[in-house]
Amino acid sequence: MISVFGSTGFVGGAFSEIYSDSIIRIPRESRIPQSKNIVYFLSTNTNYNIFENLHLDVDTNLSVLLDVLDNCREEGTVFNYISTGFVYGNDISNAKETDACDPRGFYSITKRTAEQLLVSFCDTFNVNYRIIRCSNVYGNDKKSSPKKNVLGYMLGLLKENKEITLYDNGKYERDYTYINDTARAIKLIMEKGEINSIYNVGAGEFRSFHDVIYMAKDILSSDSKIVSVETPKFHTNSQTKNFTLNVDKLKSLGFFPSVSLEDGLRTLCFS
Repeated sequence: MISVFGSTGFVGGAFSEIYSDSIIRIPRESRIPQSKNIVYFLSTNTNYNIFENLHLDVDTNLSVLLDVLDNCREEGTVFNYISTGFVYGNDISNAKETDACDPRGFYSITKRTAEQLLVSFCDTFNVNYRIIRCSNVYGNDKKSSPKKNVLGYMLGLLKENKEITLYDNGKYERDYTYINDTARAIKLIMEKGEINSIYNVGAGEFRSFHDVIYMAKDILSSDSKIVSVETPKFHTNSQTKNFTLNVDKLKSLGFFPSVSLEDGLRTLCFS
């Protein structure tokens, strides 16, 4: 059985629903796993917390993690940590697991720090780990906003024929992976991936945000006006521009996405 920390979030919730027969949902207030096979989704999800709470990313992404790790010293434990490709930096193309990391923003920095703390802990106590860095995950996220899962937020605007603004006309590349495919990839890595290793998770297909929005606009026959604006300074400094991951290592395990971008968009557009 798999102890799941963060089973109510966007990715953790999808994973827990798909593999409900083989998981144990650990309550959010608990820090104690119920098995030696652990997957850890607990995290903040945006670099914008700096404006409201300087401590939130540190408290959530680091302090809570350490409280959980304190209960994971048993021999044979495997700690699967769900991280993000944002740790590579804020303008990356085809980033490989061996590439140097240069995160920007409190969320990205604390996620990278969490990875390093995990590795140090596991080396010290002879515990095994995997670090799984996800690309842009999209799906039916009820909490999408201009700060989190912006694609889902903009699909909502398109459905209502409201105006959309794109930073620099959306001319930056992303690797969008449907939520169910992301969950499948995580499970596959947990089953077949090397221990004490890092894996990127993505569809391996790169599209500009501009093209994705116009694809969705066509699917919906939306009358939304799309306007290009200059990228704000904070976004330039702390948010990603190009964001694509090399997924050759994941493909070597036999993974290929089952949902194309167009099919995934159609599902969201008419859900």
